[in-house]
Amino acid sequence: MADVPLPPDVQVRLDGYLAQQGLRDARASLLTGDASDRLYVRVTPPAGSTQVLAVYPGPIEFDRMPFAGALELFSTMPVPVPRVVGHSDALGIIAQEDLGDQTLAAHLEATGRADLDLRYREALAIVAQMQRRGTELEPSGFTPYGLAFDVPKLTFELDFFAAHFLEGHRGVKLDGASRDALAAAFGDLARELAAEPRVICHRDYHSRNLMVHDGRLVMIDFQDARLGPDTYDVVSLLRDSYVELEGHRVEALVEYFLTLDRGPVGRAQDASTFRNRFDVMALQRNLKALGTFGYQATVRGKTSYLRDVPRTLQYVRATFERQPRFAHLRALLATRLPELAG
Repeated sequence: MADVPLPPDVQVRLDGYLAQQGLRDARASLLTGDASDRLYVRVTPPAGSTQVLAVYPGPIEFDRMPFAGALELFSTMPVPVPRVVGHSDALGIIAQEDLGDQTLAAHLEATGRADLDLRYREALAIVAQMQRRGTELEPSGFTPYGLAFDVPKLTFELDFFAAHFLEGHRGVKLDGASRDALAAAFGDLARELAAEPRVICHRDYHSRNLMVHDGRLVMIDFQDARLGPDTYDVVSLLRDSYVELEGHRVEALVEYFLTLDRGPVGRAQDASTFRNRFDVMALQRNLKALGTFGYQATVRGKTSYLRDVPRTLQYVRATFERQPRFAHLRALLATRLPELAG
């Protein structure tokens, strides 16, 4: 039985899965969802451990899902990910161990950031492990190696920003010349990032996708793992739209990351060069995040994401100030987004 009503089709599938697993008497509680189209339900049986069920919109093929391929890779490395304890392809449900409710963002808020540096060093050590072991395991051919942040993917995300944040959320009217100018600037940015050496990336590595469980961090929401720049996950974590870090702390954490063993990709890297590439990646990543926030608000009606827009725009502005070579792109955007003006 659910604590709050579930959509009728979800309730039918949930009841069917619980019956299959001998958990008819379990209590089901709908959890706060993410930006996806999945629902999450915590199942509490009369005896035994709780589980969290990811309920997809319809039937699945678990063995062919990007989630399953990424889970296999990350478990092999290993890096901390939740255990899958069951699934039903026909019912579109995947059951995982229950990691609780405390994301890294919630943990930092609850503790007054008392162990912030320790937690972020732990998170960066996980990234280093992904990069080092990801390079070693690449010949094995796990699913994420077939995906990459290439020019089309990076460009799509920048175009998504233009469509759903500039036009959709802010109501900006782009004429043909403006579209062409933005497309050219976005193309240059995408090509620069796509040309960087690639490592395995979580793809959405931030404070809401890291759970604090049994005293350690565990990654979730990693189904979009793919190859990309070695700055990608570091940017996602340290230029997080949900937790703001002071500039001096970001610098110290970047320096710490560069001391970690990341295999061949991490050797002989100049700190200033890495920091420069960090900024370029941050520009693309933060624009992409703004596109997501605009989409969630205007298309899906999830306006809670708009509270994170000012922080993310401030990140973009700060990057422009550190990187004057993007003055043309800044000028194109600042005429539509006054927050970015000099």
